[in-house]
Amino acid sequence: MNYAKECPKCGGTEIGKGKHAGYAVMYPENKVMSLGSEILHVICTDCGFIIESYLKKPEKFKS
Repeated sequence: MNYAKECPKCGGTEIGKGKHAGYAVMYPENKVMSLGSEILHVICTDCGFIIESYLKKPEKFKS
């Protein structure tokens, strides 16, 4: 996966990855029994700006 090389907010080039902790999971709107997927983030380690977010298991959202 290609990640951003530079922060659009501060221009920083130190980029890190992280994920929500605890119950921060995205669930499909129309699937009652789905376990959902963790939300992952690409962040600027200089200013903390979240550059992009994506789901670890996007296939759970297909109909």
